[in-house]
Amino acid sequence: MTSNHCHYCMESLLGRRYAFREENSYCVTCYDGLFANSCEECKKPIECDAKDLAYKGRHWHEACFKCARCNHSLVEKPFAAKDELLLCTQCYSNEYSSKCFHCQKAIMPGKITRTLRYFCEMMITTGGVTYHDQPWHKECFLCAGCKKQLSGQKFISKDDHPYCLDCFRKLYAKKCAACNKPITALGGAKFISFEERQWHSDCFNCVKCSISLVGQGFLTQQDDILCRECGSAA
Repeated sequence: MTSNHCHYCMESLLGRRYAFREENSYCVTCYDGLFANSCEECKKPIECDAKDLAYKGRHWHEACFKCARCNHSLVEKPFAAKDELLLCTQCYSNEYSSKCFHCQKAIMPGKITRTLRYFCEMMITTGGVTYHDQPWHKECFLCAGCKKQLSGQKFISKDDHPYCLDCFRKLYAKKCAACNKPITALGGAKFISFEERQWHSDCFNCVKCSISLVGQGFLTQQDDILCRECGSAA
């Protein structure tokens, strides 16, 4: 049949509205009956002259594409899907987003990407930091000393507060009795402790001959540590 007739009912299309599908012409009635998608909200067909909003194989009329909680339109706006429901960013945040332990504001999705055939978007919930089983915004998770952001950085917890390595060393790390530099156990570093004093393993040497005393017997002379040979000769 030529394009002057409906491919399904064979009725003439002259002077009538019609639609194309796979290079065939259909009158509006046949097209809607054969191919129109059912709207998820109102369950009515989405006719060929109406906008069909599609998301993951589901379809809506433009007027039906609304937040399941507040009923505000989601057309051309970001939204999130939860348990088959579509929610605007505010409703999703109120119901499902974690609250930052520091500022108590919702941790909003960190990325938005287009996913609909027509103007719709879906939020991808990523980002945030978990500390002591509590969620934090990245910008709220700061060193208790210098206040710089700790997200993605090594840090140490002291009295339920996080500290960057520099601040922890300055504030809390014990000083080596030999080099006076901070001693931390980060990365499995070893240190020697004796009578309330500490040394880096590399610094625990005889003060006279500089031989390592790690794992060896030693003698003390006032504040000095000596190997047995140097101590006996003193």
